Amino acid sequence: MRHQKRKKTLDRGSNHRSALLKNAASSFFLHGKIKTTQAKANFYKSYIENCITIGRTDTLHSRRELIKKTGSRAIAQKILKVICPVFKDRKGGYTRIIKLGFRKGDGSAEVLLMLNKK
Repeated sequence: MRHQKRKKTLDRGSNHRSALLKNAASSFFLHGKIKTTQAKANFYKSYIENCITIGRTDTLHSRRELIKKTGSRAIAQKILKVICPVFKDRKGGYTRIIKLGFRKGDGSAEVLLMLNKK
């Protein structure tokens, strides 16, 4: 029985889901924004904000955690040196979701997930 075991699965297995998260986070930090569906953006948002929270303290442990979460030393370096200094004094809310409309092919809601630098 799966009582009280609620989590977003996106109709994927655990390995596929973790690879999807890692690749989306890497792409997000590389380009600063990603265009995706509403469900995936809500799924990515907590992972990405957790990466930024980890990167706010520039220690060896946080560096290794970011490399593990993004899969790249260069992206972890970019998070620590470029992205996190902007959010040094902010407690959360690093990203925002902007609705773009519906996709022509299947009608799913598309959004733009980007950094909230206000």
